[in-house]
Amino acid sequence: MPRIEVGKPTPYPIVIGEGVLKEVPRSQGPYALLYDQNVEGFAQEVAEALGVPHRLGLKGGEGAKTLEVYGKVLSWLAQRGLPRNTTLLVVGGGTLTDLGGFVAATYLRGIPYLAFPTTTLAVVDASVGGKTGLNLPEGKNLVGAFHFPRGVYAEVGALRTLPAFTFREGLVEAFKHGLIAGDEALLEVEGLSPEHPSLAGYLARAVAVKVAITEEDPLERGKRRLLNLGHTLGHALEAKTRHALPHGAAVAYGLLYAALLGRALGGEDLLPSIRGLLLWLAPPKLPPLFWEELLPYLLRDKKKVSESLHWVVPLGLGRLEVRPLPEALLKEAFALWQEELARLALLEG
Repeated sequence: MPRIEVGKPTPYPIVIGEGVLKEVPRSQGPYALLYDQNVEGFAQEVAEALGVPHRLGLKGGEGAKTLEVYGKVLSWLAQRGLPRNTTLLVVGGGTLTDLGGFVAATYLRGIPYLAFPTTTLAVVDASVGGKTGLNLPEGKNLVGAFHFPRGVYAEVGALRTLPAFTFREGLVEAFKHGLIAGDEALLEVEGLSPEHPSLAGYLARAVAVKVAITEEDPLERGKRRLLNLGHTLGHALEAKTRHALPHGAAVAYGLLYAALLGRALGGEDLLPSIRGLLLWLAPPKLPPLFWEELLPYLLRDKKKVSESLHWVVPLGLGRLEVRPLPEALLKEAFALWQEELARLALLEG
């Protein structure tokens, strides 16, 4: 069973495979369980294995990452008088691990938590690295804190309950890790399925890329910004569509745009690989969009430095830069991006 030991800034294990509940150490304090109602069966297994008396189920999705739901969970913990040595168990996809991690970061000024990611997106990205947070009406992930789990336990069996598209879209982040690390094996997503015998190893390989980067730069002051590849435009698309566009699909569209920026700056042409990713993913089509419509969302991006919006630009496999770009270049690439989408039949109308 693949196991990755994160060393810093806070040591914790990431375990991926079948039967991961046997690997969870027992806490001296009480447990509370926060879970996505879509995976109630697996949440019940966690509760029974660890003897959890306090359980709260929520509807998953971006609607869980609001100030209203956050307040509801805090009040639920407080009403039960749960002390500071409580361990919060978070079972669900990326929105639940983001929410649950932020609850743990702030309840009684910080309690420990364990993540049990149940989507491919949460396994390879959201549950790793200590980022927690909420959305505001003005933009995605504008509220949050760095709070590292005491452990991440990814049960591969839980991934078999995912709809096919949900399984695929989470692997966009793994593909992105392949671009960042220059690992061509991570670009080979087409043959993967929940039943694939090498799935746990593939996921662990993708996670290891993120772990290496976050150990070097845990608070996103340097190299960790590379993990935002495809996310600047992707988050704007999510916000513009009021989160009707799933995160993995938005990032895939953002990767296509980033590749166009890289090519315009003289980099390697990564478009063939990303076209293949989009054809395999078959994401929801985008409505007609104009640069001016997306610009307000781009300018709210949390990755701005001073007043400049910085873009992660791939110049080749494993070769990326983070830099501001002139608006003329951005708009020219946006027009080419729309042409690419039209050729791929990914625009409505």
